[in-house]
Amino acid sequence: MAPHDSTLQPSPTLRVPLGKGAHFDVRLTNPTAGDLLAEIERHLLAGQGFAIATINLDHVVKLRHSEAFRHAYGSHSHVVADGNPIVWMSRLSGRPVTLVPGSELVEPVAAMAARTGMPIGFFGASDDSLALAAAALEARHPGLRIATRIAPRHGFNPAGAEADACIAEMATSPARLWLLALGAPKQEIFAARAREKLPDRGFLSIGAGIDFIAGHQVRAPKFVQALALEWAWRMFGSPLRLVPRYARCAAAMPGLAGAALQQRFVRGQP
Repeated sequence: MAPHDSTLQPSPTLRVPLGKGAHFDVRLTNPTAGDLLAEIERHLLAGQGFAIATINLDHVVKLRHSEAFRHAYGSHSHVVADGNPIVWMSRLSGRPVTLVPGSELVEPVAAMAARTGMPIGFFGASDDSLALAAAALEARHPGLRIATRIAPRHGFNPAGAEADACIAEMATSPARLWLLALGAPKQEIFAARAREKLPDRGFLSIGAGIDFIAGHQVRAPKFVQALALEWAWRMFGSPLRLVPRYARCAAAMPGLAGAALQQRFVRGQP
């Protein structure tokens, strides 16, 4: 991963145990949302591309079992903590970062794009969600231009021929920054592929961010988010789908905590 420009303490590394003594290291490149947003603007104004992933426990579970996902993460220039457990692990390791959810980056990125006149593109979700989200953001941020909206078909393969066709369409668009709303691991695998072919563009994975803005999904109330219980809010809304996922996430916590503490003690921190 490329170095970042922050003058803060060295970037922490999230160590993901893979079993049999192996591990996969994910460098958390930006400790705060403000640091990341400033870097996005600098890169875009300089014509430099990037790919930004927002890691959470579900990603950790997928990283443990998918070599393709690990390869995609290793190709990203920026990674931030999208989940309180990731923040807690950074504190255990002695190099804390703050929470930077991908879905909460959409509004400030839109504001930056409007201010600088930088066209952006949407990729993922549905045609309806893309249209509603584009209209809402352009109304809230005068001067913002959503230059291109692409909704791939259901079952989209981020490593297949359709992905190459979408990247070719992106190449003809004036959009310099693309918000990817495919969900993990598709959006990260696609971002790595697109960045390789379009090195002057930026790619930001935002998960359900477009559906939130379109009103097709609802975020947990602020007090629930403040209590770090948004996972419970989501689980009760979709138990059949999310209870197994969160059980796998919970099972990953002890290994992550042990790896974080080991990193702290190796550096000799109290």
